[in-house]
Amino acid sequence: MATFTNKATLSYNGGTVDSNTVTGELLEVLTITKTAITTEYTDGDTITYAVSLINTGAVPLTALTLTDDLGAYTFGTATLVPLTYVAGSATYYVNGVLQAAPTVTTTSPLTITGITIPAGGNALLIYETQANGFAPPETGGSITNTATAAGGGIATPISDTAVVTAEQQAALTISKSLYPATVTENGQLTYTFVVENTGNTAALATDNIVVTDTFTPVLDAITVTYNGTAWTAGVNYTYDTTTGAFATLPGQITVPAATYTQNPDGSYTVTPGTAVLTVTGTV
Repeated sequence: MATFTNKATLSYNGGTVDSNTVTGELLEVLTITKTAITTEYTDGDTITYAVSLINTGAVPLTALTLTDDLGAYTFGTATLVPLTYVAGSATYYVNGVLQAAPTVTTTSPLTITGITIPAGGNALLIYETQANGFAPPETGGSITNTATAAGGGIATPISDTAVVTAEQQAALTISKSLYPATVTENGQLTYTFVVENTGNTAALATDNIVVTDTFTPVLDAITVTYNGTAWTAGVNYTYDTTTGAFATLPGQITVPAATYTQNPDGSYTVTPGTAVLTVTGTV
């Protein structure tokens, strides 16, 4: 419901006089509701949105246009768009009945034209987007995007927003290296394991991270360090000198969260959190 005011002016004999001001209410017949089907994201995730339009009026609304800003936000003097429309994903329903694919005239912002809603009826538009390199990845990061319906005889465009947040999670990878690559019998070699976390949440002892390996050839007289600190067999890890089977004990490895730096162009550089495990022995 919108309030409007109006007054008249009377001119005569070179003078003017104003009437009283009248106030009225304009009952809006179109409502809009935007919903994110998925409420969390990581880089590259697909996020599906549904936009519901309801016409409570007695006449159809035709030639409506829906615009979605895809979460555009200001960064310095630039406008960054953290969502990319997935081409061909838009579908359009009227009173629950699937219609021909809607007309997408632009993809950033996303603009869909030619929407019709019957009197007392509804339309539903569903489309997919993908979180891109401008989507804030850090803890507390979020994307707020706005859908606006306009045209079709409605007096004022109407909008609704949906908010999705960066998923709070650790994202771990492990790499292994060997030094030296060539070793003589009874020589010493070192395996180095680097665990990296590109997620925005630290991997904790309660996550029970375990690294296992079977060394071939079997290593003798091993020493183990974790982030440069010596570890003790039976306390931090187990090792079978017969089979070469090695395993860290649950709760011994933790990995800090990644840090994120937003570059001048608005993209993000990820610096992973790391933990380094080394195992040295003779062959």
